[in-house]
Amino acid sequence: MANGGENPSANDTLPVKESRVLIDPYRDWAEGEAIPIHLDFGHNLLELETGPWDRYEARGCFAHTHGAGDFMANYVLEVAPSGKTRPVKHLYEVFCFVLAGHGSTKVWLPNGETRVFEWGPKAMFAIPLNCQYQIFNSTSLAPLRISCTNDAPITINLYHNLDFVFNNPCTFPERAGQSKYFDGEGDHTAYSKNEVKRNVWETNFVHDLTSFKLYEFEERGKGSTNVSFLLADGTMHAHVSQIPKGRYKKAHRHAAGTHVHAIDGEGYSLLWHEGDSEFKQFPWQHGFMYTPPFWMFHQHFNTCPQPARYLACSLGSRRYPFISLRRKSSEGAGSISIQQGGRQLEYQDQDPRIHRKWLEALQKTGVQSEMGEIFDEPAILELPEESLTGVIRTPRSIGPAV
Repeated sequence: MANGGENPSANDTLPVKESRVLIDPYRDWAEGEAIPIHLDFGHNLLELETGPWDRYEARGCFAHTHGAGDFMANYVLEVAPSGKTRPVKHLYEVFCFVLAGHGSTKVWLPNGETRVFEWGPKAMFAIPLNCQYQIFNSTSLAPLRISCTNDAPITINLYHNLDFVFNNPCTFPERAGQSKYFDGEGDHTAYSKNEVKRNVWETNFVHDLTSFKLYEFEERGKGSTNVSFLLADGTMHAHVSQIPKGRYKKAHRHAAGTHVHAIDGEGYSLLWHEGDSEFKQFPWQHGFMYTPPFWMFHQHFNTCPQPARYLACSLGSRRYPFISLRRKSSEGAGSISIQQGGRQLEYQDQDPRIHRKWLEALQKTGVQSEMGEIFDEPAILELPEESLTGVIRTPRSIGPAV
């Protein structure tokens, strides 16, 4: 019934779906791909069920997480023995971490050249923006699996036009980088901000994240090492960190969407929001991936007799921070104490349950703690259980919120 331009009556109200509001184009696209969609706090990517994926002419699944936020997502690509994907391209960025298998990638560059590079387990590579690419499984013995962390949610939700995202003729020659970047070579730079030094490696391809050179980064804990990657001149960020044997990292917090992959070693991560009474625990070994939700403290613990490494992928690179929280991270806020306006919880400020829990885990693995210079460990182990309960409290920041 016409209302002469006045507000519609209750009887004129359309259901949400018909009224064309509250639309999520990325969700609709993911559901339309007709492959399994897994949603949890985190996943063992090596064990997720996959299904036939027409887009790649391979198999795949979405590995969605509760802490992914609005910008980032992950899917797993599986290629059959001796198989290959069809050539694809897209306007979203993607970082590929090889979970299992050996293969190669062919990339068609904007200048008409093609580049092919071979890789094995625990390699990482990035596809330059909107370049066509194809992935090959080089062995007939087993399927290969790749974890694909991407910014498809923000890209598809921003343009909400799939033809624009997947069939766009625009080229980005500056994203291809130098020829050596496809050979696993790169360029190292370092910068300092707020007395925190960062080391950055620019490339498109890393042969093996388990052996790649890392640099001292003791602000995150004694013996901690790290390197940030700038891949395909992208807006997405990646870094690899290593936790020494007999140690663990300091807790910190940041924006949502950081997809954390365990590369090697064993242990666990603890997560909590300020005021929680219990910690959430996530296991740590190759194949596991999770995303800490927005502003949730998280802390990584090594319980095995060798160093442990992890890969973290998020939105906002060291070159193009993109969002203000990521810019603050690039300026060092993630490794500055919350007492000084940063986001890091120093060892002396953490809940006493944290160190005791780790010591008890070490007793089961037979690894000796290397943190006796920081904690009175015999006294911590002797604390009565009733003194180790209650709300997890965090010291208030005395500096500006960052």
